[in-house]
Amino acid sequence: MAGIPHDHYEPKTSGEKWLNKRLPILGLAYDTLMIPTPKNLNWMWIWGIVLTFCLVLQIITGIVLAMHYTPHVDEAFASIEHIMRNVNGGYMLRYIHMNGASLFFVAVYAHIFRGLYYGSYKAPREVTWIIGMIIYLAMMGTAFMGYVLPWGQMSFWGATVITGLFGAIPGIGEPIQTWLLGGPAVDNATLNRFFSLHYLLPFVIAGLVAVHIWAFHTTGNNNPTGVEVRRTSKEEAEKDTLPFWPYFVIKDLFALAVIMVVFWAIVGFMPNYLGHPDNYIEANALATPAHIVPEWYFLPFYAILRAITFDVLFLDAKFLGVLAMFGAIAVMALAPWLDTSSVRSGRYRPMFKWWFALLVVDFFVLMWAGAMPAEGLVPTISLIGTIYWFAYFLVVLPLLGVIEKPLPRPATIEEDFAAHYPAKSNAAGTTSDATPAE
Repeated sequence: MAGIPHDHYEPKTSGEKWLNKRLPILGLAYDTLMIPTPKNLNWMWIWGIVLTFCLVLQIITGIVLAMHYTPHVDEAFASIEHIMRNVNGGYMLRYIHMNGASLFFVAVYAHIFRGLYYGSYKAPREVTWIIGMIIYLAMMGTAFMGYVLPWGQMSFWGATVITGLFGAIPGIGEPIQTWLLGGPAVDNATLNRFFSLHYLLPFVIAGLVAVHIWAFHTTGNNNPTGVEVRRTSKEEAEKDTLPFWPYFVIKDLFALAVIMVVFWAIVGFMPNYLGHPDNYIEANALATPAHIVPEWYFLPFYAILRAITFDVLFLDAKFLGVLAMFGAIAVMALAPWLDTSSVRSGRYRPMFKWWFALLVVDFFVLMWAGAMPAEGLVPTISLIGTIYWFAYFLVVLPLLGVIEKPLPRPATIEEDFAAHYPAKSNAAGTTSDATPAE
């Protein structure tokens, strides 16, 4: 697809011309900052900058923490206490890193559900969506391995339970589990492996983020209407867009500042609220915690894992639970091909809105179920939530494309913007004085 017509970087000084011929980095920066962006983007489009901030924050704090951490089962727990008590500002660095992971997942879930609602996975953005899901999987792996490093009770037993899932794969499960652990059980080799990968994966994620940004800069941003920017001429494109700088950069920075107020309040006044008290007890292979739970951002998929309590033919419940857990992520990745509707944005799909709202509720119900002991009605609620999760992607999305009658859509982004901000649109006359919002 052709790019959106716009002005490209033109070096002016002799120094700029010299550098541009040898390394066109200034042109890349200019084209990135001045990329034409749909001017009707709403506040759900602020999560990209939050995710970028979180990635940088986690890498910087992680590097400093790694300088004082000892990846050995006899010293890991003590080295965490050393960081908390003896390293200058160590307690703050660790709390920022811990809660930064939670902010990372808050932002990524908001980013994913925004994409699901506004159809950001639809053509021509399928590759962008798939790269995003790969980033999400890498985040989950990084967070899981990072949770093991403090070598507390929940770290140890969480690693034991999750790595044990690979052993459920028929035939090849046990060799994979042994390779992952570095031996027959969670021990020093496991801790060393996890520390190395936890340090490496954020840089892999950074590379994938660069590809992700490159992908959506190639296709252009989606927007709340799902209507594409007009590309027939520069004049028409300018009526639908605004340059990313300064309009959206300032908007994103304002949103980030508001989020930072909440983040720093949590770090300063309730840093352990999202953690588990058992992780302040050193790992003991002979004492199993009463209730093993992962971090909150894994809970919906942990509930799906535990929801399968029955065998089907020759497949046992444990293996089916593993399939369901990974399948719940796979069906999200397949959304571009499962959604058969010709309408991109959920704003103009009345039936879709209700089913999507149920999906969001279902996500939080599964999160609650994953945090509860698997007793009483919890397994039944988890099973119902799991059934709906798969039904939404495998049944509801394909059917809605056939039976749903969408609402009328605006012909252009300019028309949508004028409908929401008629005074600004009329007063401006051109896009240069308009402001993005909603």
